Amino acid sequence: MALPKPPAILASRDLRAADLEKTPAEAWLRIYAWMHLARTADNRILELFRQGLIKGTVTGGQGNEGLIVPLALLADKAVDVVSFSHRGLGGHLVWSDHLCGHLNQYFANALSPTKAREGNIHHGDPRNRSLPMISHLGAMLSNVIGATDSQRRLGRAAVGFTFFGDGSSSTGDIHESLNLASLLSLPVIFVIENNQYAYSTPMSEQFAEGTELWRRAAGYGMEGFKVDATDVEACTRAFAAAIDQVRASSRPILIEAHTLRLRGHAAYDTCDYMKPGESEGYFARDPLPRYRAKLAAAGHARELDAIDAELNAFIEECVRVSLAVPKPDPAGMENDLFAPPAAPLPWKTEPAAPLQLNLAQALNAALRKILTERPESIVLGQDIGAYGGAFKVTDNLLAEFGRPRVFNTPLAESACTGYAIGLAVNGHRPIEEFQFADFATEAVTQITQNAATYYFRSGAACPLVLRLPCGTVQLGSFHSQELETMFLSTPGIKALYPSTPQDAFDAMLAAHEDGNPVILFENKALYRCKKQPVRWNPRYRDVWLPRQLRQGTSATLVAYGEIVHTAEEVCDYFAGEYDFGFDLFDLRALSPLRLEPIEASLARTGRLVVVHEGRRTHGFGAELVARLTERHFASLKSAPLRIGALDLPVPFAPELEEAFLPTREKIIERITAWIG
Repeated sequence: MALPKPPAILASRDLRAADLEKTPAEAWLRIYAWMHLARTADNRILELFRQGLIKGTVTGGQGNEGLIVPLALLADKAVDVVSFSHRGLGGHLVWSDHLCGHLNQYFANALSPTKAREGNIHHGDPRNRSLPMISHLGAMLSNVIGATDSQRRLGRAAVGFTFFGDGSSSTGDIHESLNLASLLSLPVIFVIENNQYAYSTPMSEQFAEGTELWRRAAGYGMEGFKVDATDVEACTRAFAAAIDQVRASSRPILIEAHTLRLRGHAAYDTCDYMKPGESEGYFARDPLPRYRAKLAAAGHARELDAIDAELNAFIEECVRVSLAVPKPDPAGMENDLFAPPAAPLPWKTEPAAPLQLNLAQALNAALRKILTERPESIVLGQDIGAYGGAFKVTDNLLAEFGRPRVFNTPLAESACTGYAIGLAVNGHRPIEEFQFADFATEAVTQITQNAATYYFRSGAACPLVLRLPCGTVQLGSFHSQELETMFLSTPGIKALYPSTPQDAFDAMLAAHEDGNPVILFENKALYRCKKQPVRWNPRYRDVWLPRQLRQGTSATLVAYGEIVHTAEEVCDYFAGEYDFGFDLFDLRALSPLRLEPIEASLARTGRLVVVHEGRRTHGFGAELVARLTERHFASLKSAPLRIGALDLPVPFAPELEEAFLPTREKIIERITAWIG
């Protein structure tokens, strides 16, 4: 499809501080042109929505152009990192792509940059380090921090730009991210788009009277200041100085930009919550006509008229072209849930001789191998440095590889996971340890809403490993959860759950080289179990498939994690006492599920038993039973048996924990009754 040729004044998407002095007229007119393009496009998009040609809803950046356009022009699009908010159409237009590409996104047509999978302004350009936003705006800051750090680690003098409103500045993610950027001394400019309202909630109902948000910077050891974004020239100069400072100092800055929201939160917002005369006061301060009038008074009236006419015609031609694009085809959509399989990494065939290791030591050996052979790898988490992690899985890694590769994170699971996501989408391969799986609930948004959806909605791979120590070892409700059902109900996450040291070693390698977020569930009860031989396994990728541990014709038994070893004991008991033989499978990979060998077994035996340590109701076993029986129901000889823990919070006392869990004796009792 031939795209309309942009006007010549849009040929340059860059502006440097020196331009404001060397060629001021050209620089200020360039800013005006991009502001006019953004405003007129926003208004046209709103009209198209009201005509029913755009679905869902639309937000608008009307009144925000004096902030977003100068900053986007001043950024170095070759190395910098950004994530625009839903007020940032002008930034998207400056950063990359043709206006038609952005209109295609709004029309959700076949040429939408997100393949029409993401709504309206929720897009970016990951290839050019414009990270796509999610509605949880606070969660995007840490992504920018991670990607900026990734750029710096690659030797590029990048600056990161984040945007969030006065409303989202109340969220915990904001504070976690400000602290993290300051702690790591990363060059990120945090911009508060303060338009006085969070949807309909005014500043007076969000903060104590007299609160100035920029002053929070001092609490994080960074500089902060405020700007009036309705004064385009002053705002541009302030941003130019801030960018130069941050790029040189590698220290973050917090800027509170007082801007305007000339339209409501979104197209459906009636703004009836505003005070009488308040809206009129905003329009009186509208930066675009004020800026235009100033340029006209300086002798540029004819140039401005020509710019307006040319841009208006260009916008209409782009609307015409984009409206003619066909609707998206849903065929093949399911194939894009995960990033495509990559070629195996060129691992060294070490350790060649078997090492006697327990599961924790096997994980440590795998991490050491990854850090040694893969320069893009980074290991992070709470207490994983000198202490070696809560379970000593990262023991001695800091001493061997140094803090840039192995480092402690603050108690900020959400921001640290978002930071890891930013590292991952920019080419690094982080491995994040949570002290306990339970604490991953602090990062649910980052894991399920952000990392899990990244490839599907943007086409960018997110190679991230999340290590979750799970399972019961008499630590009570907040250190013992089995959370596979919660996380894996979100499409886009892969998961491995090894039960042996060799499988743990293989799983770490397989997870690390995958292009998707992979959760590695590590049962704490297995960490210090009996040592077994661990060596280089050229078929380490087989860990994505079930492994058969016992053979029998009486029933098919499926388990995973620590309870696999209990299941082995159960199989041996029934074989010895009743001559009742099971096909026993260690599932190993929980997502994606590869059940073909288990299905073949079930077709032979006609009976199914699923055992897992997690709670029975809504447990992962329910998914396994459903998947296996919906295709083999007619050949089943009896109802499937599903055995899990009690539907209770995990109790603390050993006697209560034993009553809670599916022990060997209870599993034998349940199967005996089922056989009978």
